[in-house]
Amino acid sequence: MRPNFEFGDAVRVIRNLRNDGTFPEGARGDLLVRRGAVGHVRDVGTFLQDQIIYAVHFIEEGRVVGCREEELQAADAPWTPSRFESRERVAATRRLALRGEVLVEPGEVGEVLRVERDHPQGVCYQVLFAGRTPLLVPESALDQPEDHPEPQEAG
Repeated sequence: MRPNFEFGDAVRVIRNLRNDGTFPEGARGDLLVRRGAVGHVRDVGTFLQDQIIYAVHFIEEGRVVGCREEELQAADAPWTPSRFESRERVAATRRLALRGEVLVEPGEVGEVLRVERDHPQGVCYQVLFAGRTPLLVPESALDQPEDHPEPQEAG
């Protein structure tokens, strides 16, 4: 088990990091670092002898956060930002149909199962709408549900 990153390497976090209860400040579930943020590796360790954990200093956020290897990529690697991520609730902004059959009406809420940043038509999401098989939906056809407004950016 060899780490992909070393002390001082610039890394980008590829999904939102939330407090899982191990971060001493704030409540469980609080957003610690937003996906796309760049930090620098301060330390490399292991958890349960089979997971590499990186202590990453996110300067702009003023935090050092433990990150699993699969949550990071090299800061200079290609990055396509996305509006949503796995497990987020989304609402359809228009009818979604397959072979002429309308499957989802505007306003219906679903859950993102997977983000596909490298799709030829741009960022797409595998979304599970109630009672249906997952659908591949372009970002332009989704919005925040009415009951879950987007978080306000600081500054």
